[in-house]
Amino acid sequence: MGQFLLAIDQGTTSSRAIVFNREGEICGVGQEEFRQYYPQDGWVEHDPEEIWQTTLNSCKTALKDAGIDAEQVAGIGITNQRETTLLWDRETGEAVYPAIVWQDRRTAKYCAELKSQGVESMVTRRTGLLLDPYFTGSKLAWLLDNVPGARDRAEAGELAFGTVDTFLLWRLTGGKSHATDATNASRTLLFNIHEQQWDSELLELMKIPEAILPEVKNTCDDFGYSEASLLGKALPVAAMIGDQQAATVGQACFTPGMAKSTYGTGCFLVLNTGSKAMSSSNRLLTTVAYRINDEVCYALEGSIFMAGAAVQWLRDGLKLIAAASETQKLAESVKSSGGVYMVPAFTGLGAPYWDPEARGAILGLTRDTNSAHIARATLESVCYQTRDLIEAMRGDGANLKDIRVDGGMVANDWLVQRLADMLGCHCERPVITETTALGAAYMAGLQLGIYQSLEEIAEMWRSEKRFASKMAESDRERRYHGWKKAVERVRS
Repeated sequence: MGQFLLAIDQGTTSSRAIVFNREGEICGVGQEEFRQYYPQDGWVEHDPEEIWQTTLNSCKTALKDAGIDAEQVAGIGITNQRETTLLWDRETGEAVYPAIVWQDRRTAKYCAELKSQGVESMVTRRTGLLLDPYFTGSKLAWLLDNVPGARDRAEAGELAFGTVDTFLLWRLTGGKSHATDATNASRTLLFNIHEQQWDSELLELMKIPEAILPEVKNTCDDFGYSEASLLGKALPVAAMIGDQQAATVGQACFTPGMAKSTYGTGCFLVLNTGSKAMSSSNRLLTTVAYRINDEVCYALEGSIFMAGAAVQWLRDGLKLIAAASETQKLAESVKSSGGVYMVPAFTGLGAPYWDPEARGAILGLTRDTNSAHIARATLESVCYQTRDLIEAMRGDGANLKDIRVDGGMVANDWLVQRLADMLGCHCERPVITETTALGAAYMAGLQLGIYQSLEEIAEMWRSEKRFASKMAESDRERRYHGWKKAVERVRS
């Protein structure tokens, strides 16, 4: 058996593949961005064929970059943007409609109608989630009701549903495997996280035929083999895990009370709660962190829709910067944001507000405001939103003093220091910040016997830099109060 692991990290704006060795070191990388489609206000779509082709291309590039071939690879681990919803023809494997992305808000009215029926508390008890357009269930219901012939074909068993992991697995295995794992299933609004199975009453509520659903497996499991023609050898797919859960594994947050915060397109703070499915009184989510050998580890999660995506908007929408890396220099070039607050509610607000109708704003503009103030306010919005999540978790009884941070944005030292300042706690950045892909590789390695235990994986984690708060409490609270006032201005 080969000693390298191929991790597929299919994200919101790009598809990536990374080859890791047994020590968790990066040996080769492939990455391709793909187009975002915005057909209507609040709608976000991806082309399923672009998702597939960029993923396959990235795998080939990563192997080439590592200087190895498929014979040297032990297996594949898949991690993915969660909640994004696909529906495809079982015979041809072709999607019947573009992928509806997790950021998409088209089902806000439908979710409001369900809430008006008084069912949200029941849904939350069973799924750990809220009735929000963010999650998969309402998107799938929309597809069945709005794509011509989809409901009849689904009930006839002609169509298959899946989140991105399931779609990629289907394509990799040539349609032989239709499966997901418990972490991705737990984000659908259709899965009972306590009984660990699809919930018949929730399926009936949203009128979802059970015939289209994938089998739910452990995070580390036998998901089938890739077709040999794709990468040069049939490789076992040994793990599938949602991206934020994968980052939790990559950060070795295996002990209850440990937390990580990932900064990519969005921001996601995840707190390990162990075998206890902890309920939140502050509108946070109860979710599955991972499931190994049928034993479930739960987590409490706060989800922010816009983090790196807000910086991307500065680049692509406003043309204020040519590259995301320029934001650090701009932020450092001014002493403050000059009273400017950016509330990046481009697709509504996530936790703890859950306001799909909120819209973004830049507040506090004066004639003195320049691009540096706006760039700094954009980075600070990520810190303020994380503070919102921290406050919610503390309200639920969590005592967070240390947070492990990762994702593309944390390469920015100014941002991580600002996080520590605004949160009033230590932020620790690992040597390998590609923790999402690393988590998928670790899970695959665990299934394949390359690693023997989570404890062995935890011993491999290394800190690159630890950031401590340098801001006075009074200053921190004054700035955060300004943020709260700005958020109130954009609420629906």
